[in-house]
Amino acid sequence: MSWTMLLSGPRRPAFLALIVACAMFMEQLDGSVIATALPSMAVSLGTTAVRLNLAITAYMLSLAMFIPVSGWLSDRFGARQVFRAAICLFALGSLLCGISGNLAALTGARVLQGIGGAMMVPVGRLVLLRNVEKSQLVQAMAWLTVPSMLGPVLGPPVGGFITTYFSWRWIFFINLPIGLLGVTLVSLFIPDTREEERQPLDVAGFFLSGFSLAGLVYGLDVIGRAPGDGGGWLLFAAGLVLGWLTIWHARRWKRPLLDLTLFRIPTFRASAVGGGFLRLGIGAMPFLLPLMLQIGFGMTAFASGLLTFAAAAGAMAMKMTAGPVLRRFGFRTVLIGNTVLAAISIAACGLFTPATPVWVMLLVLVGGGFVRSLQFTGLNVIAYADVPPPQMSAATSLYGMAQQVTLSIGVAFGALLLHVAIALRHGEAAGPLPEDFRMAFFVVAAATLAGLGSYTSLDPDAAAEVSGHRPRPRPVAAPGE
Repeated sequence: MSWTMLLSGPRRPAFLALIVACAMFMEQLDGSVIATALPSMAVSLGTTAVRLNLAITAYMLSLAMFIPVSGWLSDRFGARQVFRAAICLFALGSLLCGISGNLAALTGARVLQGIGGAMMVPVGRLVLLRNVEKSQLVQAMAWLTVPSMLGPVLGPPVGGFITTYFSWRWIFFINLPIGLLGVTLVSLFIPDTREEERQPLDVAGFFLSGFSLAGLVYGLDVIGRAPGDGGGWLLFAAGLVLGWLTIWHARRWKRPLLDLTLFRIPTFRASAVGGGFLRLGIGAMPFLLPLMLQIGFGMTAFASGLLTFAAAAGAMAMKMTAGPVLRRFGFRTVLIGNTVLAAISIAACGLFTPATPVWVMLLVLVGGGFVRSLQFTGLNVIAYADVPPPQMSAATSLYGMAQQVTLSIGVAFGALLLHVAIALRHGEAAGPLPEDFRMAFFVVAAATLAGLGSYTSLDPDAAAEVSGHRPRPRPVAAPGE
């Protein structure tokens, strides 16, 4: 099959989505792969695993701080140029991480990676939105959802395998061929699009939003690891204050970096708010599930990894069914029904016991991965369905920022619930028991259901142009009735 057919035929959305997904998978995988390699890295670099957490924190903070400016950069320099530069920056950071000889060098390289990663995800999505017809958006987003599901699941086992049988440095070196492939494909096949009008950078908005995100994300990370640490709560509070100042500034500035008028669009608002509750649950799952399987049930890390990978298998199966499901039922019905199913799949994990058959766990995890991936596809599509083209870059920045914060909240929320359950049952000194995880899963599932209100307010015909759904005509009342 020729490249021309791929770029112009019905496979074009999937082809473009896979080009963008190539880079996004690299970023998603790298965010979780390093944790399992920390002990080996500490020995090699002459430090401790605890101090090496600084490298994880540096990446997380730089990622959070530079997401808000990604849309402005795309409008100023072109989405293709910025996306390609982001891949190069991430690959360069990966190379520097791999050759680092001390903690300071590794931390600086991770900052560089974080800046590249902050550009890749929202700008990659923008590249897709500007080059795919609305009627093909569901198919494209279904492919784009897969990296976000695979990355967090594959990260720990891949990191452990590379560290055990090769060297921790290859965790970073494997990004180089992926990055090279991504840059080549972007250069050859992604059109260069940008806004004609070049707006000045909202410098105050950039610093306010960046430091607000950094405070929220890092504060939540500290709270998740040590709920009693006052510093974490102080950072979180500072992030909230700066967030309020960011909103105050955005409402008064003529051309703010964060365009809050996007929340007036019902479909964008429903996706950002309702999707935030879902991401809270999704953020908690990679923390709670492996911990329960290993500490609560006594499974090995390898066995736990194989089980959790079942969710990724469900996500992969979804990409072929998202289009027909949304076309048959429409966004409103799918988002409402899928929210209930997603909550049930999370709560079902809380019913697992050491005696639960493995095939039952696999069935629940595959089904859960399927419905959550379908929900993410629907949310990622409807978020941009009614956004005017001039606001598209601002929408990707604002939506990316919301995703980063809510996923971080999910991790901290899951950890905090586990600490509370331990304290209520048998004191902080004791380790978690299987029943402690049950309470955490049930509360997370209940929180996921809180997003239902955002979807019930949607019109039944919402984004029908994108889904292809044609609802039944409503009966017209006869005169005088």
